Parts: sequence; C-alpha cells; structure tokens
Amino acid sequence: MNCLIIGAGGIGCYYGARLLEAGHGVTFVARGAHLQAMRQQGLRVEHETLHFSSAVDALSLEALLAERGCADYDLIILTLKSGATADWLAQSQRWLAEAQTPLLSLQNGVDNEALIAAQIGAERTLGGLAVRIGGHIIAPGYVEARGPGQVVIGQWPATAADDSRLDPLAATFNGAGIPTRVTPHIRHELWKKLVINNGVNPLSALTGLDTRRLTTDPVLGATVYRMMQETARAARADGVELTPAEVEEMFALISSFDAIKSSMLVDREKGRPLELEAISGAVIRRCRALGEEAPWTETVERLLQLDIRPPQWLPLPG
Repeated sequence: MNCLIIGAGGIGCYYGARLLEAGHGVTFVARGAHLQAMRQQGLRVEHETLHFSSAVDALSLEALLAERGCADYDLIILTLKSGATADWLAQSQRWLAEAQTPLLSLQNGVDNEALIAAQIGAERTLGGLAVRIGGHIIAPGYVEARGPGQVVIGQWPATAADDSRLDPLAATFNGAGIPTRVTPHIRHELWKKLVINNGVNPLSALTGLDTRRLTTDPVLGATVYRMMQETARAARADGVELTPAEVEEMFALISSFDAIKSSMLVDREKGRPLELEAISGAVIRRCRALGEEAPWTETVERLLQLDIRPPQWLPLPG
C-alpha cells in the first residue's frame, strides 16, 4: 500500500514509521525545520517497541500538489491539528478531485470528518481515532512515542451497510504492528475519545500536569470527571448517547495510562495554538445548543484563553 501522511508530527511519523517497517510506501508532508531535517538526515522514531531510523520521502504541501498526483496514493492519512483541516481542504481541493483515494482522519475532535465529507464525499471519508498513544517531535527529524498506539476506523458518518470493505485496511495496519479494529459506529467512538480529550487536555495545559498527576489528584481528578460528564451531555446534540458507564470507563482508562503529557500541554509549552475549538469548544457549543450547562469546561477554556499560567516560582502539587 502507498500512503500519504498529511501533517507529519509525532503521531503521523509514528504510524508512518510502522508502515515503512512493514514494507509499505509512505510519503510524509511536513514543513519547516522538521521537513528539512527529514529530507537531509532522514527520520528517527523511538518507541518502546520500535526503533526506526531511515531516509524517508518527505515533501512540503506545495511540492506535493505540484509534483505528485492524488492517484499516486492508496490512502491519505490526515494527522493535522484540527484547526488546520479547513485550510488544507481548500488548498488541496483540485488535487483531491483528481482521484477517488480514501481519506482517513486521525485527528482530535468530532468535526473533521464532516468537513472532509462535505468536500470529497462520504464514500471516500473514513473516520478514525488514535487511542492510547502520545507522540511528540523532540527535535527536527526526531520523534518519540509511547503507548500501544491503537487505531479505530469506520465509514463516515454512521453504520455502513457493508463495513467489510475496511477489513483489508485494518489487516494492513495490524500487519504493520498498528492494532486496529473496524467499527460500524465511528461517530460514537469519536465522542468517546472526546470524553477523554476534553477531560484531560485543557486542564493539563492549564496546570502543566501530566495525565497521571491530574487523575490521581483528589480535586483535579474530580474536575476531569466533571468535564467528561459535560462532554457526554454535549454528544446528544449529534445524536450520540454516552451512558454513565461509558464515562466511568473512559475515566478509568485515562487513569490507567502511563504518565504522559497531553498534546495541548505540549502545544502550550511550545507556544503553538491550542486545539480549543476542536475539543472544549465543541463541547461548549453543543451544550449551549441543547440548553445544557458546561461550567467546568467553560471555566478551564476561558482561563486558557486568558493565558493564565501557574506561577513558576510555586511548586506544583504532588
């Protein structure tokens, strides 16, 4: 299989390295110093079960659109930050229309697939989520990742008449060491992930704490749980019913993780834009539409918008 990875950050590079190790073709689209390093020195990915270092095919988006065709690829994997999805779709509109290559979103949030399907059609749109993985660029051309790195995929937007057509893709991923399962309920799975993301991402970015320190703190852990409950209420706006048992399951899952920095915390430390619109914003907007309240999510989001930071001269709890 020949894959194109748009947004070759920590997650995209990890999955790309897995596919390359299994003998598949991979093109990475990146930018800046990271792209320059991959082109000049290759890509290095370190994971507890993967030690990858090799020359790779890496391009800027401009070079991709000018030099390659959409038909050159069997699968496009989108690992951009959610806030960049609309701009990328606009910039790539003509290029994407050249072929019928399916596009798999492995992004945060619950709004990306709708944007993609509106441009290229639902039949080419695959919803997806990366589960139990943390991956970050440590230095240009060098990525570290942790966790099982599971993937869930499904035809957008809901139960498909025949999901068996995704079985070969799942088999390819599984054969590459990427534990993958197909679901007929991808929207439900995306909301379950947002329960975790809204529970820990904004609060970790605000406090500077990793997931383990958040969930084990008696006060902050309770705040995580309340933000998860608000996410479950918001899901009803999309016709998704998340039960109290599922919220409990998601809280237990994130509490069992190794201590990892959330992607939003890493972004804040590096001075990059935060995915607030895709995570907390998605929850707040939908709660308001339903006439529900989301005070915990609203408070944490507002503090982040005001750039409230823990004083560096005070020791953090724990």
